Amino acid sequence: MIYRLLKVELYKIFSRPRSYIGFVAIAILVFIFQLALFVDGKTYLIFLIQQLETNFSISGNILNGYLITYVILQTLIVQMPLMVALVTGDLLSGEASAGTMRLLATKPISRANIITAKFIAGSFYTLLLVLWLGGLALGFGLWIFKTGDLMVLSTDHISIIPAAECLWRFFAACVVAFISLSVVTTFSLMLSAFSDNSIVPIVSTMAVIIIFTIIGTLDMPLFNNIKPLLFTTHMIVWQKLFQDPLSISTILKSIAIMLAYIVGFLSVTYYRFIKKDILS
Repeated sequence: MIYRLLKVELYKIFSRPRSYIGFVAIAILVFIFQLALFVDGKTYLIFLIQQLETNFSISGNILNGYLITYVILQTLIVQMPLMVALVTGDLLSGEASAGTMRLLATKPISRANIITAKFIAGSFYTLLLVLWLGGLALGFGLWIFKTGDLMVLSTDHISIIPAAECLWRFFAACVVAFISLSVVTTFSLMLSAFSDNSIVPIVSTMAVIIIFTIIGTLDMPLFNNIKPLLFTTHMIVWQKLFQDPLSISTILKSIAIMLAYIVGFLSVTYYRFIKKDILS
């Protein structure tokens, strides 16, 4: 039964034009980034490292596909919650407003199975978005800019990642990014269970993410105790996979917190939808 429901849910998702907005937007933005860095990348890189050359000797293919991919991921992953919420935010509310949920209620299908199928379908869509971004950025980056060691600059240190380690780090980063975006998937699905308007969960999801992100950037004592509790704080933990040495404990802690959020949001969704009167 779950398999049949899942096929139906996937068909619903990929039959909507809005589901392809994220894929098209990612393709266009990756192309723009690749083109801009191909034309002006060396100038940008010289400006970026000119002060470092007074203390270090820098040589080799710095502007390589791995650096391009890292820059693209760092820029675009923060925009992807909108692309995810645009589709997953109305998985329940969209059907409620269209009246198709009442038709489902007349079938011998448990409500728990409906939620499970929608969650898996939404997660699959999210996974495809992450793989699309990672595949395009890395594939075209290596094709155009070739390989080389990855130099990652941060506010307090410089990490040099050997080329031999870059592929598995990018793969791990995509896995962690998928987990972080799954938090958005389940959060928007939860809000969708509380609404009969398909727009409200989408807008509410983005509003919460924006508010949490702003709080996370404020360096004020009032918010310092709150920041570790916000799921947006942990959604950027994939960047720590490009630090040397790796902070495995920090990464695993953030993953555990995000998984807890996923379980929590999904549990609320199950409870709300099972108790909800969808026949009226």
